[in-house]
Amino acid sequence: MSNDAATTATPRTVDSGQPEPPAHGLGASLPPADARAKTEGTFPYAADLWAEGLLWAAILRSPHPHARIGSIDTSAALEMPGVRAVVTHKDIPGDSSYGRRIADRPVFASDIVRHHGEAIAAVAADHPDTARLAAAAIAVEYEVLDPVTDPEKAFAAEPLHPDGNLIRHIPLRYGDPDATGEVIVEGLYRIGRQDPAPIGAEAGLAVPRPDGGVELYAASTDPHTDRDLAAACFGLEPDRVKVVVTGVPGATGDREDPGFQLPLGLLALKTGCPVKLTATREESFLGHAHRHPTLLRYRHHADAEGHLVKVEAQLLLDAGAYADASSESLAAAVAFACGPYVVPHAFIEGWAVRTNNPPSGHVRGEGAMQVCAAYEAQMDKLAGKLGIDPVDLRLRNALATGDILPTGQTVTCPAPVAELLQAVRDFPLPTLPKDTPEEAWLLPGGPEGAGEPGAIRRGVGYALGMVHMLGAEGTDEVSTATVKVHDGVATVICAAVETGQGFSTLARQIVQETLGLEEVHVASVDTDQPPAGPAAHGRHTWVSGGAVERAAKMVRTQLLQPLAHKFGMSTELLQITDGKITSYDGVLSTTVTEAMDGKELWATAQCRPHPTEPLDDSGQGDAFVGMAFCAVRAVVDVDIELGSIRVVEMAVAQDVGRILNPAQLATRIEAGITQGVGAALTENLRTPRGLVRHPDLTGYALPTSLDAPDIRIVKLVEERDVVAPFGAKPASAIPVVTSPAAVASAVRAATGRPINRLPIRPQAAVAAPHA
Repeated sequence: MSNDAATTATPRTVDSGQPEPPAHGLGASLPPADARAKTEGTFPYAADLWAEGLLWAAILRSPHPHARIGSIDTSAALEMPGVRAVVTHKDIPGDSSYGRRIADRPVFASDIVRHHGEAIAAVAADHPDTARLAAAAIAVEYEVLDPVTDPEKAFAAEPLHPDGNLIRHIPLRYGDPDATGEVIVEGLYRIGRQDPAPIGAEAGLAVPRPDGGVELYAASTDPHTDRDLAAACFGLEPDRVKVVVTGVPGATGDREDPGFQLPLGLLALKTGCPVKLTATREESFLGHAHRHPTLLRYRHHADAEGHLVKVEAQLLLDAGAYADASSESLAAAVAFACGPYVVPHAFIEGWAVRTNNPPSGHVRGEGAMQVCAAYEAQMDKLAGKLGIDPVDLRLRNALATGDILPTGQTVTCPAPVAELLQAVRDFPLPTLPKDTPEEAWLLPGGPEGAGEPGAIRRGVGYALGMVHMLGAEGTDEVSTATVKVHDGVATVICAAVETGQGFSTLARQIVQETLGLEEVHVASVDTDQPPAGPAAHGRHTWVSGGAVERAAKMVRTQLLQPLAHKFGMSTELLQITDGKITSYDGVLSTTVTEAMDGKELWATAQCRPHPTEPLDDSGQGDAFVGMAFCAVRAVVDVDIELGSIRVVEMAVAQDVGRILNPAQLATRIEAGITQGVGAALTENLRTPRGLVRHPDLTGYALPTSLDAPDIRIVKLVEERDVVAPFGAKPASAIPVVTSPAAVASAVRAATGRPINRLPIRPQAAVAAPHA
């Protein structure tokens, strides 16, 4: 999970002779409007909601990963004092299954349980403890079945779902299948199950309406889709369901699952009372989706000089019990399986399959992160076999603008891959720690670590990564925004949810830049507004930000046209700065407030990027709007006797297109790097035989501020993408994708061990005898 604790990261600095960054508008380090409230603890989150006559909800979840349900007896729960209602699959008036991409996940299990923690029933009661006790009193008769937890065995297993066990298969074919290289390296890699682990667990409130509808107050990141799913479940028209977005306590994908919201609405409609749910940490781990565990087999071919000839790979994604975002994750994994390198021939087989493991879904850099760890391990292995410096090998094969991906798509966006790698390579390395007892705190394992300074080995590793921007494979990306101006104050209305990515701050900056007004407010989000789509893949910076800019420019035209007509000039000859309108020749000078003369100006606009297309039967197609790239150098200290690892420093160079908010950008990169370090070293939700083990923040080890390394942002390449509004690229997913591979590379360098599994186990980091 991302960690926003302060680190010693070095943000971009302004070179001497360059102008100081502006105080507001694009390029300024404008602080978030809600920063003080969040710091002081007064910001209202979903868990803080209250309503008159409030009832509390609890959900009964399956203790088994796979079982047949014989009966569900709710009588004992209904007889408990204070219990107002119990709902099961029999109480769903509309669609009993849901899903953002494929509607294959039941709201409540009816006949079969397919994963540990699957919802069986929900209870509403006067007190939260009563609700939990009542849920526990529901008697469910289970016939326990053998779970299918190995994705390789899912192909031959009995179908776990009416739709079968195979969700998607992508066979990518590019080039000559008979091509071969003089040097061949192979590898088998495994990536674990990373949990989004939100700081605040899921919570929500459902309030029945007089018209028979319901309002859902939740930390949704895609409210219009959530509304449509809820309306279908409740058997209502969409206009009778309203989703109001409350404060989102950070989101890296976990907020997309409406499985916490649907039982609330059913209970509210049945009781006629407001119903609130605040999930425990265990419920949060059991209820939302996780990163896809992945098995990857690779074979790289190269010539004697280290130029890649062919890449062959087999990728197997464990989707868990339901499809969710697995099709999209697989497409990214297959398309980027060769990494940001020029590969003349590529043959990739990718599968996503159902198992009885917990559901997998959208988490930052899905698909791209898993393959990055594997192809970068292959590049290290290839460099070792050829006797070439790992950085030089990567530079010889680095992708550039104009090159062609194995999907057949030409890279038309800026792709400064070699420049990024050279920047981290040339950045000075950190100094070595002193080998004295006084410096024991520098040892891996912390101040109380049992290691000895003499057993410490330092390693330096490199990684290159890439991600796609916006949705892929024909996704219709569109967002709508309205900008209003009255009495010198602007208001932005857009259903783009602020999840911590900084959209609300960016929207203010766009309007400041376009209209020259300093005071800009961003309205809260609900489904009465036109849709803006989900908060994923940096799409709100591009699509929603583009809609805000277009609406603001339309308002600017409305404001300036009367003045331009009066003075006989075009609007292009007028400028707005700091609330003042002036002409190029100085003849006209007035304020925005005076020019408006008490009127309210407003405009609504949409932004829709150029379309993409699905990958065909050979994995070919222009599936992505654009791509972003990153280079990371990791420096680690490893105790080669104990296998403990300390990440000393992460140097990062990133392709950002354009810097819109320097401070916000640095924070996003730092958080992404820290989340990647967690995936590399500690974060793995263990599920032996399908049972989630230790679903809490004690058993699931997140990196804290004490674990965060020094993060050095050594270069931010501002080569604008001409098809993107403002030319900017998404910033937070690509460091998550790249940093785990860099850490693994550094541990390989320190220990001489292959490191083919993430997170890295201590026994894997014990040095080989020759190291």
